[in-house]
Amino acid sequence: MARLEISLFLLINLLIYTPESAIARPSKPTDFIKSSCRATRYPVLCVQCLSSFAGEIHQSHRQLAIAALSISISRTRSCSSFVHGQATRTKNPREHRAVQDCIENMADSLDRLHQSVQELGRTGRAAGQDFVWHISNVQTWVSAALTDQDTCLDGFSGSGSGSDENLKAAIRRRVVNVAQVTSNALALVNRFASRHRSL
Repeated sequence: MARLEISLFLLINLLIYTPESAIARPSKPTDFIKSSCRATRYPVLCVQCLSSFAGEIHQSHRQLAIAALSISISRTRSCSSFVHGQATRTKNPREHRAVQDCIENMADSLDRLHQSVQELGRTGRAAGQDFVWHISNVQTWVSAALTDQDTCLDGFSGSGSGSDENLKAAIRRRVVNVAQVTSNALALVNRFASRHRSL
């Protein structure tokens, strides 16, 4: 999974990278990542996910946000594939509907995350109201993606048979991880927006 995340980030980085204006920053990329991750709800997970991108992130808030969104895309896609593969495993009609709803929510989430990365790429040369427009779109879409991920879990409440409980637990574990990663990405997008506006 780490290789897929790194490859995805490098591709996005090559397509939309624009250097960010120099500001006072921590001395090392890893210190920069640790410092930035303190603004997230899951800082340990944030550092674990982003440390391998330190060489590409350098000390850029924009590149950090792009990397975080790239990881969210990769994990959302992986989770979606897993949930899709479980669609034929449950015999309970209610659980089957919940799986189908989750598949749709994860697909919507993935679309919004892709939109967010593309829009974040347009902030490189944007200033003033143009920047506000682009970054507001990113914040809206990442928030919507996170809502989709949370909604995916709604159909898995309540009790069921042993096999259904195992299925729900497996799906819930993966979706919760994706939601945590996406929550961190949103926090880093907000941090980038705040830092940019303060310059």
